[in-house]
Amino acid sequence: MSAEKIINTRVNNLPSLATAEKSEEVSSSGRVDINILLNRARKVKEKETLTNLVFLGLTLSLIFVVGLILSF
Repeated sequence: MSAEKIINTRVNNLPSLATAEKSEEVSSSGRVDINILLNRARKVKEKETLTNLVFLGLTLSLIFVVGLILSF
């Protein structure tokens, strides 16, 4: 075994990572507004509720179709 170091000479042409700066999320003093965090939590909760309702609707539809098929 040799102790040679393998050097990657290929240059990756990837775009640099840029962080999105949102002035509404962080004020100049470095504090975060609690209302923004609460709104974000509400949006996540609404999305979860909508997803649960969709799955409930699909489940009830499946039960209805299976019941209809078994009734004949």
